[in-house]
Amino acid sequence: MSYQRLTSKLKSAQLPPNDRVWFGRWMDGYRRFCRVGPHDSIPISRESVIGFLRQQKSSGRQAWQRLQMVKAVQFYQSSVLRSESPPLDDIRGTLAQFVRQHPISTPKKESVIDVAGVIDPGEPEPIQELRRQLRLLGREYSTEKAYVKWARQFVRRYQIESVERLKCLGEAEVTEFLTDLAVDRNVASSTQNQAFNALLKLFERVAQKELRGIDAVRASKPKKLPLVLSRDEIDRLLDQFQGRNLLIANLLYGAGLRINDCLRLRVKDIAFDLGQIVVRDTKGQHQRITVLPEVTVEGLRSQIEQARELHQRDLWEGYGRVYLPYALAEKYPQANQKFAWQFIFPASKRSRDPRSGDIRRHHLHESVFAKALGRAVARAKIHKPIHSHTFRHSFATHMLEDGYDIRVVQELLGHKDVKTTQIYTHVLNRPGISVKSPLDRNRAA
Repeated sequence: MSYQRLTSKLKSAQLPPNDRVWFGRWMDGYRRFCRVGPHDSIPISRESVIGFLRQQKSSGRQAWQRLQMVKAVQFYQSSVLRSESPPLDDIRGTLAQFVRQHPISTPKKESVIDVAGVIDPGEPEPIQELRRQLRLLGREYSTEKAYVKWARQFVRRYQIESVERLKCLGEAEVTEFLTDLAVDRNVASSTQNQAFNALLKLFERVAQKELRGIDAVRASKPKKLPLVLSRDEIDRLLDQFQGRNLLIANLLYGAGLRINDCLRLRVKDIAFDLGQIVVRDTKGQHQRITVLPEVTVEGLRSQIEQARELHQRDLWEGYGRVYLPYALAEKYPQANQKFAWQFIFPASKRSRDPRSGDIRRHHLHESVFAKALGRAVARAKIHKPIHSHTFRHSFATHMLEDGYDIRVVQELLGHKDVKTTQIYTHVLNRPGISVKSPLDRNRAA
């Protein structure tokens, strides 16, 4: 009987909700450890079970988790294979005894791990529920961290320990909190807006309460014009990069990508024949198509082959699964081990997912390129506050200088409103017409 039979058995089994979720995950991991396809029967032997448990222990799995793995294998034995051989009760008993002797390794309560991943039971109830709701909505981990930061400050300020207490508060407290950010803490308008959005989600999704009539003092720090490099400065800067960092820099400038847009690219997102890049996991959960610079094609093909070799090695070692957004992971449970879904710029080491607790190979961290950029700026002797977004600003400005319609640039950048793109007309040397300083005209005369 195949592994796929396990799914139907779990749905009808009289098990706690957490066990139904995690038994399937543990058996999927064990299946991959045994190098068995989803349509094949999973062989159960004491040696393979012990080997799997040792691998999981070396990956940081706690004793109560390994005990749950053994329970999952035994469920598969009795419900799918309809066999009790080989007996695993002694292994289960040893782990259970260890868990009793080391209670710190056990989950503090059932909701520590659920369908939304790892939730810290030590956090206030509203914060736990906010994390759960953001994950079910498919929000990025960076968004979760930012929203939780503001929600924590709000919860701490008004001493909110429960969802019921949160429901007793509303517009007056939110207005007071946001006004304090603008008046006493002098935050930027974008920072205040982020805090406001976090509290909106806190009340809408956790307290089931809609906020109306927020009349806080608005932060009024003006927006700065974007820093744009000249074409000569871009060339000098790109000359300082090599290898993978050069490829990333070329994509940032040549396709107008944000740094996270670039690092989150997956193999399937590059359309070499069409000369396009599909940007999917982008800001605001929108998708767009941008240009694939011809200069980057050879480097991208080489980078993809390196990612393929690394992925094959991960699969051989019992890993090879990549992060997928919650909805996709549920819809395509086997997609996360397919090469097409792997990151083009994988991290050098595997790491533990802070949400699910799984060991995965994520994409390269943005700090790696940031350090390389800092060194390149120093070598190029460009004395400006350059960061990765400067390439995107320069891409937009140079496209407009070359005569491309502002609507085309808007589509390539993925801006929802053309007003966002119009900011680049303020830094053009020739915004629509040839602009010359009156001083230069006087000197020429």
